[in-house]
Amino acid sequence: QVQLVESGGGLVQPGGSLRLSCAASGSIRSINAMGWYRQAPRKERELVARIITGDITTYQNSVKGRFTISRDNAKNTVYLQMNSLKPDDTAVYYCNAHITQHGSFYGMDYWGKGTLVTVSS
Repeated sequence: QVQLVESGGGLVQPGGSLRLSCAASGSIRSINAMGWYRQAPRKERELVARIITGDITTYQNSVKGRFTISRDNAKNTVYLQMNSLKPDDTAVYYCNAHITQHGSFYGMDYWGKGTLVTVSS
């Protein structure tokens, strides 16, 4: 079994910062990619940022220059540093990881339960 547990969400004023964390645990052979998605009310889930082997990163255009994704391989943890937050960033943020378990040749996607980020004055 594999679990992803997010933390760090909350209420912040516009222009403020938050740091999200997501730790993967369980029978993990390798983690090929980790990322953050978000879903705002009445909208579809969208990719925010993603980091793959070699620390290659991808960002949604609307967060470039404001958000930074990073990863601690020793801790199986991914972070999302969010600066200059805007009300439009309000959403539930979900951690995603593509993980290969011990005893398996193929990886699959896992999701956390989500953490709410609210940007409001």
